[in-house]
Amino acid sequence: MAFTGVAICGFSVGLFSYSSFGMDPFQVFAHGTCIPTHLRFGTWYVILSAVMLGIVLVLDRHKIGFGTVVNILLVGHLADLSEFILQKVLPSPSLTARIILLLAGIVIMCLSSALYFTADLGVSVYDAIALILHEKKNWPFNIVRICTDLICVITGVLFGASAGIGTVITAFFMGPLISFFSRTVAVPLRFGKHAQINQ
Repeated sequence: MAFTGVAICGFSVGLFSYSSFGMDPFQVFAHGTCIPTHLRFGTWYVILSAVMLGIVLVLDRHKIGFGTVVNILLVGHLADLSEFILQKVLPSPSLTARIILLLAGIVIMCLSSALYFTADLGVSVYDAIALILHEKKNWPFNIVRICTDLICVITGVLFGASAGIGTVITAFFMGPLISFFSRTVAVPLRFGKHAQINQ
């Protein structure tokens, strides 16, 4: 669940980016802060994640594990790879194709997040922040996630990244969608169909 979740998450980032309707909030942040470095996105993603890893280690080491390492090493490069493939398969996507890519990116990203959250083998350093605040402060996960997503969008745009309708959709609905997929797919997959989750 952890490896599959991370792998398809990287693929979904590429779908998002190629749709040209804006990226998910953390990717807006990552792409924006990448601009002044002049590095390839995959390389910058590893560096940025490593810095955030240090922060999460101080807050809650339990959130760091196999899933975290795989996320740091793979997501940025898989996003680059999926965009490269899409450029070859759909060199000039129509508006309809772009909408499909956007919707697919949203659904796949939320599903993948639910999978590796529930696997409990470590999550991405960005996802860990919302989960830590949810668990330690007993704040609703949906609200915490919306707030952290909005901060990322604002910061990324200030650095020069572009945002769009896809960014807005994920900023407000990614938290609730992750909770939905956790409850209906990931938790039953790990613990059985009668298992329940409280998020």
